[in-house]
Amino acid sequence: MGFNCGIIGLPNVGKSTLFNALTETAAAEAANYPFCTIEPNTGRVAVPDPRLNALAALASSKSIIPTYLEFVDIAGLVRGASKGEGLGNQFLGNIREVDAIAHVLRCFEDSEITHVDGDVDPVRDAATVETELMLADIDSLERRMATLVKKSRGGDKDAKADLALMEKIFAHLSYGLPARSTKNLTGDEALRLPQLQLLTAKPVLYVCNVAEGDAASGNEYCQHVAEKAAAEGAAYVIVSAAIEAEIVQLDEADKAEFLVELGLEEAGLARLIRAGYSLLDLLTFFTVGPKEARAWTVGKGARAPQAAGVIHTDFQRGFIRAETIAYDDYMSYKGENGAKEAGKLRIEGSEYEVADGDVFHFRFNV
Repeated sequence: MGFNCGIIGLPNVGKSTLFNALTETAAAEAANYPFCTIEPNTGRVAVPDPRLNALAALASSKSIIPTYLEFVDIAGLVRGASKGEGLGNQFLGNIREVDAIAHVLRCFEDSEITHVDGDVDPVRDAATVETELMLADIDSLERRMATLVKKSRGGDKDAKADLALMEKIFAHLSYGLPARSTKNLTGDEALRLPQLQLLTAKPVLYVCNVAEGDAASGNEYCQHVAEKAAAEGAAYVIVSAAIEAEIVQLDEADKAEFLVELGLEEAGLARLIRAGYSLLDLLTFFTVGPKEARAWTVGKGARAPQAAGVIHTDFQRGFIRAETIAYDDYMSYKGENGAKEAGKLRIEGSEYEVADGDVFHFRFNV
């Protein structure tokens, strides 16, 4: 099951530097000029979760396998991208393929790194990108609505329903508001919204890229972004791409010392990855044994058979039941046997909704 988060933003905001640090590779060339990233680079990163290590220690697991999240480094956008300026068509096409957006905003001053607009203003930069995405969505809806009008006049019920949904979103976009914030949708329309593949319907995480000295507490620029995020019901994280690029070169002992010196409890990338994971509305369940302790990903609302299917399609096809222990119970009672003796092991059927931290053992028959 693939979940990915596209890293976007204006040129020279630190996207590729951040991506390189995320994936601990030099796959994306970081350079001080627009469009240094021409093809999107994709990297899989482990989702930090201390629960997995704790479970593995308790079960004496020989190997530990985390769950992963994909990040895609996408070329920088310029004004006019919705009309094909710069690498606009490619940029918009790449965004359309990701599940969520990590929007990197420059929140640092540096006279040696040029800004496409001449000065630093992250809220303006966010608006520039979002405007291009909204214009692209408006253009897409106009073309599709013209086709649906003809079909709906011919009595096509599905066309009528789609047209009604698109008209609501089109009106919302026309007021300069992203599709994801449309409020007057019915339950069915809300479920169908993702199928329209609109750029501004994707969930967004704002990433404030700051100088080293602001990594612990942010700065005035970050405060403006925080206010914007709060107004939209969005999330934001503060990261120093420069620091993260240094951290990935250190061993664990030096890394810990470096973070202490900077007044940081953990690397910013850990916060970014977890925020991206949350942005995608995901949760983690575990399988634990002497051979391995492993984390798995499902979307919120997934049922037990779907979780079983993430491990193997046969598990879902022949699902019988799930033997389930909550993470806190597994730890409190020192493992599966202790939890079972305390009556904390539950037998769940096909309608059980997976909870974050569940430790599963699936029973199936194919």
